[in-house]
Amino acid sequence: MAEPLKDQINAASVTLLADGLAACSPAFPRDRFVASALPGLDGLELKNRVRFVAAALAQAMPADFPEAAALLRAATTRVRLDMWSGWPATEWVALAGLDHLGEAMTTLGVLTPFATGEFAVRPFLARHRAEALAVLRSWADADDEHLRRLASEGSRPRLPWGSRVPWLNGGPTVPILDALRDDPSEYVRRSVANHVNDLTKDHPDLALDLLERWRSEPGEHTRAVLRHALRGLLRAGHPRALTLVGATPGGGSVDDLAAESATVEIGGHLRFTVTVRADAPGPLVLRYAVTRERSRRVFHLGERVATAAGQTFTLVKAHSFRPVTTRSEPAGDRRLEIMVNGEIRAGLPFTLIGQP
Repeated sequence: MAEPLKDQINAASVTLLADGLAACSPAFPRDRFVASALPGLDGLELKNRVRFVAAALAQAMPADFPEAAALLRAATTRVRLDMWSGWPATEWVALAGLDHLGEAMTTLGVLTPFATGEFAVRPFLARHRAEALAVLRSWADADDEHLRRLASEGSRPRLPWGSRVPWLNGGPTVPILDALRDDPSEYVRRSVANHVNDLTKDHPDLALDLLERWRSEPGEHTRAVLRHALRGLLRAGHPRALTLVGATPGGGSVDDLAAESATVEIGGHLRFTVTVRADAPGPLVLRYAVTRERSRRVFHLGERVATAAGQTFTLVKAHSFRPVTTRSEPAGDRRLEIMVNGEIRAGLPFTLIGQP
């Protein structure tokens, strides 16, 4: 079993950060910092561990933020920080540096190649708005891919685990996305696609207008970014999204759909085979849904490209009903639905039986 991520915030990570700071300043209370940062970690989850170490760091750092920030930047030249030793440091910057935008953002820029500052920039965007966004826009032109990625990831409207900054949603980040849409780094492009996918959830027309413009402009990587950015709208069968990937909304049919059994035990798999037929040449975007009372969940089935009208494709799928802690799957009646280019084209009932 993989080690929980929270356990990466530990004595080794705290000691590494302490060693870097002490190497740059004999006045830094290394042993006191380590002694205050470690007790109690075992009872905390990941983000609370980060906050706990950051709070201990705040008690050990110089009271003058510019002086403390300079010390932290210097520490990166003495030890090789990583995500786990550096994340509490970025959290400290967000806590202590809110009134020192320039020093704080410079420090996050130095830290982010070791420990991404995407969460730490959020309070600055919330308080300083235009000034902080201008810094992120400048990072979009940086030579370092980590800074370019931070420009996109830190300003995502729905950054997972990040504090919400409502004013980011609705278009102010488009200049950053335009600058990075065809970035040479896949690391950066994936963030851009995730950022646009965030936009599709609250402002789908804005996101689609942006992607349509990108598709009309030259770019080696535009197609892949566009496809990843549209995944949510494609799952929902949005007509404009389907058109953007070259699929005909509603085009295609199901010739045959069969399940291995009409009953599935909790913990088992629904195994089914479906044959789809193209109405015309072009992509077939295939999804399936599992529905029950007051619940409908959509999943990726596949994508095929027809070269001629009438071409058929047969797909085999096994959908898992393995119990997971984040979702309850009670026994009872279900329905499987097959969607071809956004439209339900076939379905069949089945029953989930047994105890989780």
